[in-house]
Amino acid sequence: MKKAIDRRGFWGTLHKLTRSQGFTLLEIVIVIVITGILFTIAATSWNVFLNIYRLNTAQEQVFLAMRTAQTSAKQQHLAWQADFRQVNQVVQWAIHPDGSTPSEAQWHSLDPNVRLDPETTLQKTDNVWRIEFSPLGRVNGQLGRITLSGKQGGRTKRCVIVSTLLGTLRKGADQTTPKDGKYCY
Repeated sequence: MKKAIDRRGFWGTLHKLTRSQGFTLLEIVIVIVITGILFTIAATSWNVFLNIYRLNTAQEQVFLAMRTAQTSAKQQHLAWQADFRQVNQVVQWAIHPDGSTPSEAQWHSLDPNVRLDPETTLQKTDNVWRIEFSPLGRVNGQLGRITLSGKQGGRTKRCVIVSTLLGTLRKGADQTTPKDGKYCY
């Protein structure tokens, strides 16, 4: 018995196989559109994540700068201060004994995507915001906060608050309702 041979032969069978394999233009366009939508969602979420990460890191640096100034004041029995400024749109911080000038201090920069928010209420002199601690680690002068936000906008804020004259420091985050006109508490 002979096998039945397709009249079209080998080339007909090959043509049949290649026609049934592959994707149509419509299928490719749909896959590209879906991929684009997923990429857009992922990129937006990534940007929000990065902004929050940068603000959290900057908040921790500000908190540690204030805490270091306070600890140095207690250990050395001298008044110390933590200073903050913006130079070329970059937030910088320094700690130094009260007798020295900010220009003599060693300045450190925060992430360039972070800015000082207008909610900052620390004492400001010559474009330098400062908090001073007495030799006992208490606040000399005004209470206040440093508030940080992202340069790309958004409502996300982080702050470090000096809340008592005893020098209590605490961290705060953005809230949906204001308290005393401030959203970071």
